[in-house]
Amino acid sequence: MAWKMMDGYEMVIGLEVHVELKTKTKIFCACPTTFGAAPNTQCCPVCMGFPGTLPVLNRQVVHYAVLAGLATGCTIARYSKQDRKNYFYPDLPKAYQISQYDLPLCVGGHLMVETEAGEKRIGITRIHIEEDAGKLVHDPEKGTLIDCNRCGVPLIEIVSEPDIRTPQEAVAYLHKLKAVIEYTGVSDCRMQEGSLRCDVNLSIHKKDEPFGTRTEMKNLNSFTSVQRAIEEEYRRQVEAVKKGEAIVQETRRFDQTTGKTSSMRRKENANDYRYFPDPDLAPIVLSDEVIAGWRKELPQLPDVRKAAYMADYGLTAYAAEQLVSSKYLADYFETAAQSTTAVKMLANLMISEVFRLLDGEDAKIPLNPASLAKIADMTEQSLISVGTAKKTIDALWNTPEAPEEYVTRMGLMQISDEAVLAEYVRKAIDTHPEMVAGYRKGKLTLKNALMGVAMGLSGGKANPVVLQKLIQGIDVPGYATIIVLILLLGSVQLFCIGIIGEYVGRTFEQSKDRPIYIAKEVLDYEQN
Repeated sequence: MAWKMMDGYEMVIGLEVHVELKTKTKIFCACPTTFGAAPNTQCCPVCMGFPGTLPVLNRQVVHYAVLAGLATGCTIARYSKQDRKNYFYPDLPKAYQISQYDLPLCVGGHLMVETEAGEKRIGITRIHIEEDAGKLVHDPEKGTLIDCNRCGVPLIEIVSEPDIRTPQEAVAYLHKLKAVIEYTGVSDCRMQEGSLRCDVNLSIHKKDEPFGTRTEMKNLNSFTSVQRAIEEEYRRQVEAVKKGEAIVQETRRFDQTTGKTSSMRRKENANDYRYFPDPDLAPIVLSDEVIAGWRKELPQLPDVRKAAYMADYGLTAYAAEQLVSSKYLADYFETAAQSTTAVKMLANLMISEVFRLLDGEDAKIPLNPASLAKIADMTEQSLISVGTAKKTIDALWNTPEAPEEYVTRMGLMQISDEAVLAEYVRKAIDTHPEMVAGYRKGKLTLKNALMGVAMGLSGGKANPVVLQKLIQGIDVPGYATIIVLILLLGSVQLFCIGIIGEYVGRTFEQSKDRPIYIAKEVLDYEQN
């Protein structure tokens, strides 16, 4: 069900997206960052925060963060620093997190996203680097356990402006951001592994009124969860305000099972974290030459590919946006497009059927790109119908059989021979004379019913374009007679209008020497 505004309350959304960088080692030590290792096997005194240890910044973290900033149109700071963010949490051994406060690495970017109302610009306030915390594992028998493998894994936090107004815009922004980050290669963005997590800040207000108090929902790791959490928290806040209840600034948890949000803790302000520059880390100073060199490493980004698909293949903005939503999908599409001239059909089949069959946001397509291209060609050439094309994709999803062999073996080739189809039309007419009679009397909607009968007789294999042409060839004398009468009546009307016009014209010519008397006669007539 599509989201709808309640009682004139507009939602205001800002997103904080945490992205794990694809470095081999952690941000301040040499521990590996391999996902899925046995608990507490990838940590050391530095990332565990033992007294006397000193962090050393991983240069690749800065490199990757700058690439992300350049890809999102940010200004890169020539001078930035790292700060300690102080708070206690069980999975944070040091009791502080090394992050960036007032001098982040990247500021002032934006992304363009496709919405129902067209393209929209969503601002990016900042991108800063920081270390990840550990992970709590809740065991029903042993209690809560701590895995410190994730402590010190490098993150970038991408903070948007509060420019988002609907759940759909939020999801569109996340899709675009994920695509951009994937294209740069700085992260794999595997949401199921926690490589990309989203915090949602949401408040409500009525237009032309100040923004309301915001709440934050933490660690949402799927697009579906983000949309559901936004819709539920919006509903909760609107209903609370209508009851006269105050919205409290707090951190809330979204429960996937119940679809509800619940309070976790009061939301801290910046001064609660007691930020101060980390005394063990030097400032980050970047030269123009270094930034320019890194800029040259940027690949072709989603918006460039989108524009190319629209210009080269005539795709709509929506279709092109869907295809570039991940680098993997765009690469797959371009590989398939090299093997077909029916690129629009290829795009339609990918968006309508391939996307439907994908199991999860990071799933891969088992169907060979050349096979999908061949299915698009066969559909464009009317050898198979669009419905058969979708069935073929489904059937060959996990099998290597060639599309032509499958379609031939299953007898799914479309019938376009007019002589054969004419026989089906004749049978439809013979078996449903009442439809034909009604059609000939002008009930043109019965044409579709006759087409359905003929299509059924063909086993669904009839070419609908050819079949429609044959159905339209049925004589409709009653309808034709009505058209002729209308045309005849129109001709009589035009003839009469012509005679009247000629008479008025002659009268005017005869009376132009006495316009006052004619005017008086007209006035007298109107008064009577």
